[in-house]
Amino acid sequence: MENGECGAHEAVDSMTVHDFSEKILEQHVHFHVMKFDGGFFLWVGSNAVLSNLAVSINSKYDSMPLSTLVLGDTSDTTPSSLAQRLTKKTKKQVFVSYNLPMTDSNLLLLVENRIKKEMELHPHKF
Repeated sequence: MENGECGAHEAVDSMTVHDFSEKILEQHVHFHVMKFDGGFFLWVGSNAVLSNLAVSINSKYDSMPLSTLVLGDTSDTTPSSLAQRLTKKTKKQVFVSYNLPMTDSNLLLLVENRIKKEMELHPHKF
């Protein structure tokens, strides 16, 4: 940097946003991905709410990534486990906010499969 220029502009340029939706088990599910250098934030829900937030990172001491819930009900392990599985798959830091009711045990599996399909179609967005 020269002449007192700030590097904040560079950081903003490296963030990308990607949205997609799908009807899963008669429910409209929306996905919002914000990719940043070294990882991404994934929001999953049917309406505009952020009821939880988990983060996961790789560990040099264990093959299983570390994961913790930052915000939300600690009895709901869905966001943490999804973040952990996505970190294992992508080798990146992953933040997940999963805001769908657990009305059907197949919903999480179908949602996760839809995320993986999107990752295959648009790997540069994750």
